[in-house]
Amino acid sequence: MANLQSRGAPVVRPARVLFICGSLNQTTQLHAVARAMPDIEPRFTPFYGERYVATMRQLGLLESTIGGNKLRARCLAYLERNGLPVDIDGAHGGYDLVVSCTDVVIPHNLDDAPLVVVQEGILDPSGLGWHLVRRMPTALPRWLAGTAATGLSQKYQRFCVASRGYRDLFIARGAPAERVVVTGIPNFDDCAAYAFNDFPHRDYVLVCTSDARETLKFHNRKQFIVRAQRIAGRRPLFFKLHPNENVVRARREIEQLVPTASIYAEGPTEAMIANCSTLVTEWSSVAFVGLALGKEVFSSHSLNELRELMPEQNRSAARRIGRVCRQLLEPASARSARGPEVAA
Repeated sequence: MANLQSRGAPVVRPARVLFICGSLNQTTQLHAVARAMPDIEPRFTPFYGERYVATMRQLGLLESTIGGNKLRARCLAYLERNGLPVDIDGAHGGYDLVVSCTDVVIPHNLDDAPLVVVQEGILDPSGLGWHLVRRMPTALPRWLAGTAATGLSQKYQRFCVASRGYRDLFIARGAPAERVVVTGIPNFDDCAAYAFNDFPHRDYVLVCTSDARETLKFHNRKQFIVRAQRIAGRRPLFFKLHPNENVVRARREIEQLVPTASIYAEGPTEAMIANCSTLVTEWSSVAFVGLALGKEVFSSHSLNELRELMPEQNRSAARRIGRVCRQLLEPASARSARGPEVAA
């Protein structure tokens, strides 16, 4: 809570917290954190950055990212549908705390407020962009490395991560150990709950595609489909398309190679995973859901590595992140009296 002075007497007002959202996964996670803090005054905004980011968006150069018009509109639609208060690009200012879905890009108009970053999910592979950014961290923008650069800014007061495995990984990559806190992440902390659903099909092979081509990464879609077909054998084959990919192109490619496959552009991905017998994916976080539910999983990541990084199934990630936020909202005197915080 924040204190105001009125005629010499302290007046308590709700803490003003800005949540910087992004993809639907990121947006729903931050919404869950806000719900876990019912006494704050929250505001939400789609993802944004510096003026050059806005210019690139206007020129249509960011459509493959959370900074583009498509995902920005999708985020706004979610916020409006849920009746959430919006402050576009944090324009009104005066925030006591900022909670963001990423630190790969950090807007400078919020420099005075403490920052909490919430891990979205799995990271991009550590490709050429990652190695270049690590070599020249002050000369190159972190976004060149995609989500692989998550945690590198060191501009946050706390970084809430999915598991001890991820905490070790981020620290090894350069994140300050005292700021990285294991809380779990809301959309992945109770995968067992996805088993209770009304999706009508069961015992199929589910293929969750990627937006690799849309995000300018190499991807051989034909090879991927053929591999999935080989894994499925005679079992029914279902495809769940990534929400950020070219649906028309993806449907055409699948129908040419597997005309009997069922294709879903929309739908409850986690429920579809819960009802499948085998999950085939590449670099997606949904592999965690499959592993948590005991499914046979094929991923471009090492399954041993994924098991090491598995998000905590604590069913309380949003509340834990909320507690981290509240600690930063405490007056400095209260934090001092409570003693040093120990990162989990």
